[in-house]
Amino acid sequence: MNPDTTLELRKFVVPEFVYGAGALNQIGRYARNFGAHKVLVVTDPGVVQAGWVEKALGSLNAENIPWVVFQDVTPNPKDDEVAAGVRFFRDNACDIIIAVGGGSPMDCAKGIGIAFANEKNVLEFEGVDEVQMPGPPLICVPTTAGSSADVSQFAIINDTNRKLKIAIISKTVVPDVALIDPETTTTMPAELTAATGLDALVHAMEAYVSNASSPITDLNALAAIPLLIGDIVPAIENPQDMKYRNNMMQGSLLAGLAFSNASLGLVHAMAHSLGGLLGLPHGMANALLLNHVVDFNYTSAPERYDRIGQAMGIEMNGTTAGKRKDALLNAIVTLRERTGIRTTIGALGVTREDIPQLSINAFNDPCLATNPRQASVQEIKRIYEMAL
Repeated sequence: MNPDTTLELRKFVVPEFVYGAGALNQIGRYARNFGAHKVLVVTDPGVVQAGWVEKALGSLNAENIPWVVFQDVTPNPKDDEVAAGVRFFRDNACDIIIAVGGGSPMDCAKGIGIAFANEKNVLEFEGVDEVQMPGPPLICVPTTAGSSADVSQFAIINDTNRKLKIAIISKTVVPDVALIDPETTTTMPAELTAATGLDALVHAMEAYVSNASSPITDLNALAAIPLLIGDIVPAIENPQDMKYRNNMMQGSLLAGLAFSNASLGLVHAMAHSLGGLLGLPHGMANALLLNHVVDFNYTSAPERYDRIGQAMGIEMNGTTAGKRKDALLNAIVTLRERTGIRTTIGALGVTREDIPQLSINAFNDPCLATNPRQASVQEIKRIYEMAL
């Protein structure tokens, strides 16, 4: 075999997924196909209030499948919440997990499954390929257009003792089935639509400039960007319009397929640090860091960032590299402000005294490994300072 050909080999991991309006109604059918005797439904109070859990339970009832609901999940899901979920799963003799919600319930559900199957604390799986045994069958029903936890190899859990988010990256946390129903996003408030939509955009951008990207991840990342750019503001302004909600959900799906296989970069490393130490909302943190990290990274992948600019509808030909970078940065900031995010991490409570520990945590985050430009702790400090 030609060595050059061998170097180009790439694995692309994707779960089975059903996409379209009404996909949520397939929950009972898929649970039955897995031979479920009792289902643990993992969700959060907001999703319960929105009515999507009731619909999910109705689908299970139609198949005469018993269920219990675990909803003690907070934003930035915590290790103790996973441990409580494991106990709940075991005490109720469940044999399958269904997550209904955004990234937090889905990541918590992933953690519950692998912690139960391996009889370990979820924090012991930190890093890449550290999970020995897969969990019970997992079905994910995303209710936000952003996290893409329903198709990814990632689970992000907050280590409450160390006050940092750990990344679990493993094929074993890829859901068995994702039921992706854009109708579930119609109940998202404007600020959540903005934060999750910009999170999806960061997924696409970081996957495209990742040093682990491939032609297949590139296709998905570049296809996601126009959908997200073009429809995030209309989706905020017209939350019931299924055209916009559908395009946002498609964009999130494509971005998720890209980053799950190409990984991410410095934006996510720094956002994980903010979420772990200070509890900042993940999508908001990504949105506030993106332009600063692109400014730092640009010279290490100018052609790739220029292609992102073109996908965003920016004219990138016939001008200098400096002007192309400035045009991209201006477009990112303008889009963020149009979605209603006009704050800074400083206004959200980050202080200069926090930055040294934030920077160390971000430096040690596995997402940094695939950033196009390696960053020192000092360089990360300066980026945080720029974002204050």
